[in-house]
Amino acid sequence: MSTLLVPLDHPVPPELAPELAKRLFFVSSAITEFDLVAEDGVIRAVELTLSGDVVESEVSAKVGKVVATEVLTQRPLPPKVVWRSAVTRDAFADPFPELLAADAAFVSGEGQVGFGEPLLSLVDYLDGRLRAIALALPRSREFRYPTLLPTGVLDRFGYFGSFPQFAMFVTRLHNDIEVYSGFVERYRDSGRLPDDLFARCANQDYCLPPTMCYHTYHQYTGRSLPEDMVVTARGKSFRYESRYHTSMERLWDFTIREIVFLGGEEFATGCRNTVMSAAYALLEELDLVGFCEVANDHFFGNADTAGKILSQRMMELKFELRVPVAADRTIAVGSFNLHGHFFGESFDITGPDATPIASGCVGFGLERLAYAFLCQHGPDPAGWPAAVTDRMGTTGAAQH
Repeated sequence: MSTLLVPLDHPVPPELAPELAKRLFFVSSAITEFDLVAEDGVIRAVELTLSGDVVESEVSAKVGKVVATEVLTQRPLPPKVVWRSAVTRDAFADPFPELLAADAAFVSGEGQVGFGEPLLSLVDYLDGRLRAIALALPRSREFRYPTLLPTGVLDRFGYFGSFPQFAMFVTRLHNDIEVYSGFVERYRDSGRLPDDLFARCANQDYCLPPTMCYHTYHQYTGRSLPEDMVVTARGKSFRYESRYHTSMERLWDFTIREIVFLGGEEFATGCRNTVMSAAYALLEELDLVGFCEVANDHFFGNADTAGKILSQRMMELKFELRVPVAADRTIAVGSFNLHGHFFGESFDITGPDATPIASGCVGFGLERLAYAFLCQHGPDPAGWPAAVTDRMGTTGAAQH
């Protein structure tokens, strides 16, 4: 391990510090930790912890490029909170070590966590409450989608041009007997996968879904909807984050409850606002500290990144529901989004008037929400609010 102090050619205002922090782990795989060095109220340097044999000048140049092209091009905007829970709390504790010690959770890989009771029933209970919110909306229905998503679905609306850092592709060996036999022979000889494995692979037609709503847009591609509608689904989603906390705070493989609104702009906006209000009420019923603020997507490596972020924030197209997991740290457990006619046009989905539909979606990270709940209430159900334990029953099984 080594440390590297990278002075910034131009200081970063504090309002843009979160945007800088989002990008630093993606600058180089050698970066394992970082600190933003502030002076006179602005960020003037970045201190990096590096692993492996790296050329420091190259890492410094990459940091400078990201700051210049993706951070400082943005217009600093102060945070805008639109709701804050009436609940207050001073003490927070990371429940994950206790869950590991009790064999209630285990780390199966980078950004991958398995868990049992009581967390299993807690996640199911939270999902049941969110599912009920979704199904109470007009003309709502539920689907269960496969995990794999055709790559063409994301390509259809330019996903890879805005979020290349999250993309994960599914492939397989070439469907050829010589490839199979050669692969097996080399594997048996060396006892490990060959270094040129992907040179022997074909098929880039499928990827892992970064969120569930893309399945819904794919489902209705080229179709005319006779009326406004809502679709909800629970499923696995995947986003590569470059670095993961050893907990459930940020996962590579996680579960989302998604609610998608398809129809007129007034319908989509009304549904989003209804779900936001219901989510606020649920958070307070769960006796959780939290707030909701204007947010933006994590656009990356794109010439018009700054414009997209400014537009999204100024038009208040995205809100995030954030819950503290420590005295000085919050995590987003849900997001509330409007898309205008973007997905209707991209997927040729029309309404009764034969024009592209408007859309919106709400997504809740179930593991994140459960983790935030445990950070505030602890892993022992005896200390949980009665609103939760009464519905879960004495056995720990969630009652929906």
